[in-house]
Amino acid sequence: MSSFDDRKDAFESKFAHDEELAFKVEARTIKLFGLWAAEQLGLFDADADTYAKEVVAANLEEPGFDDVKRKVVPDFEAKNLDISEHTIDMKLQKYTEIAYAQIKEQS
Repeated sequence: MSSFDDRKDAFESKFAHDEELAFKVEARTIKLFGLWAAEQLGLFDADADTYAKEVVAANLEEPGFDDVKRKVVPDFEAKNLDISEHTIDMKLQKYTEIAYAQIKEQS
């Protein structure tokens, strides 16, 4: 195998690894965020887990977190919770950092 082929294979392997890591981090982020949102809504235990799964499912609609926001904001509003989009963005950032640390620790 040539040096070029070796580099190409290494690049492809790294790309696949990075994509898998990004997927895992996003999935974990949304699960953690969903559990936080459930707590804000007064849901606990099995109800919180169910709600978090609904939030994860909502995240599959499109790239990014806008689909997640469209899921939780009306739920917050229905409960008369005053949780701003800025707070939601901050929580998503916090849970992304936590998820990344957790995934890296498991690797």
